[in-house]
Amino acid sequence: MDRGSGLNILYVDTLDAMRIPRPELRLAGSPYHGVIPGAQAYPLGQIGLLVTFSSPANFRSEVLTFKVVDFLGSYHAILGRPCYAKFMAIPNYTYLKLKMPRPNGVITMSSAISHAFACDHEHYDLATVGVYSSELPWLRETSILAVPDYNKPTSLTAFHPLEETKAVGVDPTNPAKTVWIRT
Repeated sequence: MDRGSGLNILYVDTLDAMRIPRPELRLAGSPYHGVIPGAQAYPLGQIGLLVTFSSPANFRSEVLTFKVVDFLGSYHAILGRPCYAKFMAIPNYTYLKLKMPRPNGVITMSSAISHAFACDHEHYDLATVGVYSSELPWLRETSILAVPDYNKPTSLTAFHPLEETKAVGVDPTNPAKTVWIRT
């Protein structure tokens, strides 16, 4: 679920896993911004897919248009505002719930916090690889994306810690993932 996205996005790996041939894609028309930092991206095309929520006793089905993108993601698809409008759904990001009205009662779709954490962790890994890949060497040299040594401030680092700055590990499995906190 992405409350800020004006697109429904489907990753090409998901399209391939669904065994939908690429000639089924229609022209997408225009590029979009904000998915790849600092760049516009062009989808491979767009496709209309029937999306169904819940069980046969109380369900809702609609055809959603997805932009198909050719880059890695930690999800199969991203549902944006067009999905919420069509299903009259209300997302709750705190509780990872999506609710929508139906004649036989409200449909509630849920996810587990552990699954959301795993997707976020994978997304972080994909973003890190993208930033530090050989395709974007100019990003490595910028002060914002360079990995600084905070114990030895240089002219390339945008952040110069004070004495009361404290390093806090974010991921217990990887000590390199650290946040710097100051009172």
